[in-house]
Amino acid sequence: MYRHALSLSHMLFMMFIVGLQSLPMQVEACLGVFITHDLPHTTQIRGVPRSYESNGSGVAINDLNQDGLLDVVMGNLYGPSTILWNQGNLVFKAQPFAPTGQTRAFALVDVDGDGWNDIVHTTQLAAPRWWRNQHDMTFAPATLRGIRNPAYTMAWLDADGDGDLDAITASYDSELERTLRDSFMLGGGAGVIYYEHQEERFIPIRLAEQSQALAVMIVDVNADSQLELIVGNDFGFPDQAWSLDANTWVETTPFVNTAYNTMSFDYGDLDNNGTLEFFAADMQPYPGSELADLMQERVIAPLELKPRRPGDRQHIRNVLLQRNYSNDWVDQAGTYGVSATGWSWSSKFGDLDNDGYLDLYVVNGMMSIELFADLPDYALVEANQAFRNNGGSMFEPATEWNLGSLRSGRGMSMADLDNDGDLDIVVNNLSEPAQLFENSLCGGSSLQVDLRAPDTGNPFGLGATLLLETSTGTYWRDVRSGSGYISGDPSRIHFGFPSHSIVHRLEVRWPDGAISSIDQFGSERILTVYHP
Repeated sequence: MYRHALSLSHMLFMMFIVGLQSLPMQVEACLGVFITHDLPHTTQIRGVPRSYESNGSGVAINDLNQDGLLDVVMGNLYGPSTILWNQGNLVFKAQPFAPTGQTRAFALVDVDGDGWNDIVHTTQLAAPRWWRNQHDMTFAPATLRGIRNPAYTMAWLDADGDGDLDAITASYDSELERTLRDSFMLGGGAGVIYYEHQEERFIPIRLAEQSQALAVMIVDVNADSQLELIVGNDFGFPDQAWSLDANTWVETTPFVNTAYNTMSFDYGDLDNNGTLEFFAADMQPYPGSELADLMQERVIAPLELKPRRPGDRQHIRNVLLQRNYSNDWVDQAGTYGVSATGWSWSSKFGDLDNDGYLDLYVVNGMMSIELFADLPDYALVEANQAFRNNGGSMFEPATEWNLGSLRSGRGMSMADLDNDGDLDIVVNNLSEPAQLFENSLCGGSSLQVDLRAPDTGNPFGLGATLLLETSTGTYWRDVRSGSGYISGDPSRIHFGFPSHSIVHRLEVRWPDGAISSIDQFGSERILTVYHP
């Protein structure tokens, strides 16, 4: 039995509201590699690949029908998106969805607070669209009242602490200007907008008139209980940041060094010391890649840094920011061995080998007749990159994991799709079938956590942080709507740790400040904790 470490009177009450759930666990295969499976979905384009269309579409993972299995939704640019209903044992039932196409970012979140995850996606040229869960494996189009501006990427959270989900969107202005021309500018533009959820409407507050956003990150950067919003911009347009102070977003500059073309964001505690590290992916070719060879042969021009202004601290390479002994943020991408991973898109942390340390996976590739007119199919072919975290001090290439797919990956997310305790990976490729990488690595153990806050507007605890204390380390996670590049994350949280670990305590800090503490554990590997 699990229990909360509370007073006796509170304990008697909590017996009725602390959920204990033991979902069926599959027998884990131990082959030491990831097994590749094609999925029944292909992100299609019109004709030859061109700029902006070549950016592809996203993917999101979460439980849509409350059966304890995580489902997958994949976007498309020309043709329907796809819902992959999880039947168990890595068997999926494909259902066409949203036949309009032109989808970008996806998030599977409960917009209306009815306890069922909905589908929200951005489009190439318009405002985000909401598909309300009908509780019967169907979705009905609904209106996000007040959300009207075009958006490329987005995030969902309870920013004002009132119990419902607010939204943040950011636009990719270069695509909008090229495609919509005068109608985009005359229509008031877009930029970065915070939408405060008030009853049945979203009240817009524009934070920036312009953006070239491919990624959005919302996190407490300085561990001071204040959230920061960081927007990752392409084309050398500086990344933008705001801090939430007394329900007001105030412009700030948390990081000195940033990527020049920020393609993807993620963060996590890489060395388990209680302080977060931040990763931004750019387009620097890895040694031996096709792009590196083309640059060496001068088939294409080198990707050189062209500062926009004196003192510009942007770099055309990946950036991994870590606190030093002076409490300053320092770029350690070179030290960790991840400064160059290719023409990178979605890049995410996850404990893939269940050893207690967050690993890194990066998907790569590019297709464009404008950039690669002389290459077959106008495609730059690069392998996806997997890195094992070696004790928190550096990453090592994990080529033996069999994750170096040569398909042109864009959206990517991680989740335990077969309930065997380890993270699988789903990649939405461009112009080729999507892929599921089944985790069959050996060793380690895990605990997964679902949060529930019924009768609130945030039933799945988006924004909560979790600390798991074990005999081998303390591990930090949070519940977020998405990360990487235009990809949605599951609300189920995964903790990996060595198999000999003794789990001492799980602490959940809910978005409203409530704290749940569990210090007795049984054999269950998937735990549901209800809000106190």
